[in-house]
Amino acid sequence: MTVRLFDTLSGEVRPLEPLEPGHVRAYSCGPTVYGPAHIGNFRSFLFADLLVRYLRYRGYRVTWVMNITDVDDKIIRGAAAAGITIAELAARYTEQFLADARALRMTMPDVLPRATAHIDEIVALIQTLLERGHAYRTEDGSIFFRIASWPAYGRLSRLDPTQLRVGERVEADDYGKDDVRDFALWKGPKPGEPVWETAIGPGRPGWHIECSAMSMRHLGPSFDIHTGGVDLIFPHHEDEIAQSEAATGQTFVRTWLHCAHLQMGGEKMAKRTGNIARVAEILERGVSPRALRYALISAHYRTSLAFSEDSLAAAASAVQRLDALLGALDSYRQEGPGDPSLEALLTGTRAAFEEALDDDLNISPALAALFELVRELNRRIDARSLSTADAAHAARVIRDLDRVLGVTAGEAPGQLPDDLVALLEARAAARAARDWAESDRLRAVLASRGIVVEDTRDGQRWRRVGEGERWMNHG
Repeated sequence: MTVRLFDTLSGEVRPLEPLEPGHVRAYSCGPTVYGPAHIGNFRSFLFADLLVRYLRYRGYRVTWVMNITDVDDKIIRGAAAAGITIAELAARYTEQFLADARALRMTMPDVLPRATAHIDEIVALIQTLLERGHAYRTEDGSIFFRIASWPAYGRLSRLDPTQLRVGERVEADDYGKDDVRDFALWKGPKPGEPVWETAIGPGRPGWHIECSAMSMRHLGPSFDIHTGGVDLIFPHHEDEIAQSEAATGQTFVRTWLHCAHLQMGGEKMAKRTGNIARVAEILERGVSPRALRYALISAHYRTSLAFSEDSLAAAASAVQRLDALLGALDSYRQEGPGDPSLEALLTGTRAAFEEALDDDLNISPALAALFELVRELNRRIDARSLSTADAAHAARVIRDLDRVLGVTAGEAPGQLPDDLVALLEARAAARAARDWAESDRLRAVLASRGIVVEDTRDGQRWRRVGEGERWMNHG
């Protein structure tokens, strides 16, 4: 099967055909670092992560670029209010973004370009637009893109540019311009704002031009995939297309992918309304990072996702089921012949998982196939129909599929201090000697140290409290 993706521009699900066979170049709109990113932002980031993980699982080489917007109006206002520089404010919230991304197991993009490190590329792109008649200067030193020069404007968002009005879908800039529809490429200097001295004059970049300059710098004038939230379709991505294609004369992006909103309390999650939840705040409540990740990727990316305590609880339960199964498979011991039908079960699960994700990352049936396998393997464990080798093989397949999902505890058991290992060994010896009182006492001691112990047919298993780790065999 071929990976097929829904392109917002064409409105069609189309086969992925990279410009360079076998190599996918992808760009994602990343955070604007004027404050902590909320989980609605991270739904979009993790959708892109899921895409990249799956393409790599499918054997593609992927170059993934995600920008960091570190200069814009909100950052300038936030820095002024805090009495620090925009660089200090941006650095603070960039670190927060990266910490949250690591906690949620987001694959680190190959390049994380910052807008302020690409002023030369931005200036060169604006110069080209000026030379080609697609941009003009205003008296205050600003430079605007002339929408009237680009008849194709509006194709992505399916809007008629002649009908746009300030205050509806177009924001008014505080700078003079020829047409209210035109958007700022370069903003002339103002008191209290950062200024770069450049070949096009002093000032700072507009938001839209930053992404065009950064994406083309790292991926070329035309690349395969551009991702972002649906709220970026207009005007941000519409403006990116216009300025990029007007400058290069080439198709800017082959496939546009847009992630639907995350909702909380029936409304879109957004900072401006205060209807937000931040990653660190949720994790501080004791929620497993893996459960939060699962909750954010478990619905199709083009479907609005309702976030609630119930959805978090369901995600935690799903992750625990995977952990419990992997723990049981790792500790399973049964001599004898293998299960002759196991290979067909595992192959069928992989095929169903891949078929679903090939179809525009249709995650719901992919997860359904995985958890049907979980149910069936638990049945076979209970029936003792698997061999030791069967169990190890099944665990390897699940972990291989998890390269895409990123929600299981991982391959290797966590390391314990020597004194805790000694307590586990002492408890195993007490059970072997049928000294149940000592066994119970040691279980309580381990629990007080944050280690929960469970006895199974295949021996003693343990996990750390609060870390969401899978059960691990010991003795």
